[in-house]
Amino acid sequence: MMNEQDLINRIKGIYPDAEISVAGESCNFEVNVTTPAFSAMKSLQRQRSILTLFNDEIATGELHALTIRAKTPEESRQS
Repeated sequence: MMNEQDLINRIKGIYPDAEISVAGESCNFEVNVTTPAFSAMKSLQRQRSILTLFNDEIATGELHALTIRAKTPEESRQS
C-alpha cells in the first residue's frame, strides 16, 4: 500500500525541484505539485507526466483515486 512519502519520492524522481503536498490515505490521494518544469506543458501533459508514474498501482488497484493539481510557481501564486 502506498503512503504519502511514496508518492512524493516517486514524483521527486522526475521533478526534483517540485513543491509537493499530499492529502488522503489508503488508496485515495490528492497531490498538489508545483514546479517550473510545467511552464512548457499544457495541463493535460502535466497530469499525464505524473499519472504515468503510478500506472502499475492504478492498474492493480493499489491506488484507486489520484487527483492531481499541477501548477507552475506563477500559477500557484495567483491562486
